Amino acid sequence: MSSQPKSRRAEATEATREALVEAARELFAERGFSAVSTEEIVRKARVSRGALYHHFTDKQDLFRAVFEQVELELVEIFTAALTDDDLWAGVIACVEAFLDACAADRTVQRIVLLEAPAVLGWSEWRELDAKYGLGIIVGALDGLMDRGILERRPIRPLAHMLLGALNEGAMLVAHAPDQAAARAEVAESFIYLVERLRLPSA
Repeated sequence: MSSQPKSRRAEATEATREALVEAARELFAERGFSAVSTEEIVRKARVSRGALYHHFTDKQDLFRAVFEQVELELVEIFTAALTDDDLWAGVIACVEAFLDACAADRTVQRIVLLEAPAVLGWSEWRELDAKYGLGIIVGALDGLMDRGILERRPIRPLAHMLLGALNEGAMLVAHAPDQAAARAEVAESFIYLVERLRLPSA
């Protein structure tokens, strides 16, 4: 009997947190972090101001939660694109999917690329981005080396360098006046770069 009310409280608590994250996500993506007040967020989420500070230290902490939610969604897209049948094609599909999001998805564009480096600071943005993206690149490189598509070499330094190159390309897309053209150029350039790593016999 005592566990049921506790379960309902837990569900209500989680629902409140989710409402805050969703409201903040929509507002941050639309207008940016600095232009959105905590009053607007709690009003849109239909919760109290106290609820916000129960779940999050401050607005920056809430932004961090939004950022990580978007990163997790990107990871799901990349994971779905990677297949054991043709890992190389899966890697290229991941690159294309990421650059598509950078060019067309306002939430990814504004929250992940334009706002996060300033709101979280460059070091934390880089750390969180690596937390989600680096593992995928490490796993893909390891698989490609196992299949003889790439030469076996230290993986993590190469993964960091490729992640850095991809992020720089994404920034170019996000800041470009013609994002569709920039996306096409960055995709071609990055694929050209990784093709140079491929063994001739692969």
